[in-house]
Amino acid sequence: MVRNYLQPFRALAHIPAPPPKPPTVRKVVSGIMTNPDALAPEHRARLDAILAASPQLAALTGHVRDFAEIMAQRRGRDLEQWMTAVDNDDQPALHSFVRGLRCDQDAVTAGLTMSWSSGTVEGHVNRIKMLDGRCSAARKPTFSGSESC
Repeated sequence: MVRNYLQPFRALAHIPAPPPKPPTVRKVVSGIMTNPDALAPEHRARLDAILAASPQLAALTGHVRDFAEIMAQRRGRDLEQWMTAVDNDDQPALHSFVRGLRCDQDAVTAGLTMSWSSGTVEGHVNRIKMLDGRCSAARKPTFSGSESC
């Protein structure tokens, strides 16, 4: 009886489409860390809407992008000015980052200024550490007493 009464209402009812899912944190961070010129127009528009809704996140994004420019253009001379700007802003996560940079500021400035890089050496060191870690785990004695490395 109730089913028969509700049937005409069900046929006339318009069910709205569900709202789009908000982007994940990973996608927002990826958008912030990507060069704005390299973002697809729809991703850039979505990120711009998010940044417009959060002034603090927009300020953080500005600092992150400024630092990326300093790195990409090897402008180590501008590091102190960037760190001062971050210290004057309310960005606790970046304050921690700046404290870490200040611990060895001369090396960081040199790394952001000079054109040579120790990246290849660091890559080999990390590969050796990874291999050594695998072998160390395999060297743990087993019941059979065999070793892998």
